[in-house]
Amino acid sequence: MRLRHKPGAADQIKQYAHYVIPNPTEQKGKWKQVFEKEQPLHIEVGTGRGRFMVEMAKANPHINYIGIEKYTSVISDALDKLIEAEVPNLKLLNVDAQKLTDFFEDGEVDRVYLNFSDPWPKVRHEKRRLTYKTFLSMYQQILHADGEIHFKTDNQGLFEFSIMSMANFGMTIHFLSLDLHNSEFEGNIMTEYEEKFSSKGNRIYRVEAAYRK
Repeated sequence: MRLRHKPGAADQIKQYAHYVIPNPTEQKGKWKQVFEKEQPLHIEVGTGRGRFMVEMAKANPHINYIGIEKYTSVISDALDKLIEAEVPNLKLLNVDAQKLTDFFEDGEVDRVYLNFSDPWPKVRHEKRRLTYKTFLSMYQQILHADGEIHFKTDNQGLFEFSIMSMANFGMTIHFLSLDLHNSEFEGNIMTEYEEKFSSKGNRIYRVEAAYRK
């Protein structure tokens, strides 16, 4: 992803500290207190420009959401959408997802979304893929026993890798689609990348997986 510099992004994030939570390590184990209501907590790792999280928060006021994005200029776009939407059940974190266990207590999260993650196609970079075993282990730690991972991509290679990675980790597949937009799946909310790729005719892959008890 080519990143553009967005002047004033860092200052905007500081100004809206009630939306982009500063010092998230201080909230570890206390996220229920950050939101207006105590509700299930879903997070998106790599929230990008925020459409998915904002629309999910609108559609599901009974769930609390946190969008995680490490690039300041990108999360600033997500913040713009959040300011406009004014949904009380969504917060953002401008942090690196490799440190999730610093921000969330064991079992504190109910679902993890991974949408159109960087495929890191070179074999030597596979450890950077968000469905690599070290990431799966980290998600398992912060997820509730009944928690799930919901994963979408247009990259067939990454999808195949992710399915094998989840299977090798002993996870159970609850749902799998090799062509989401031509399936009977209801309630799909598209990300910016999903709309872009699907408009070009790219097939969208989706899987829901859980850790075996």
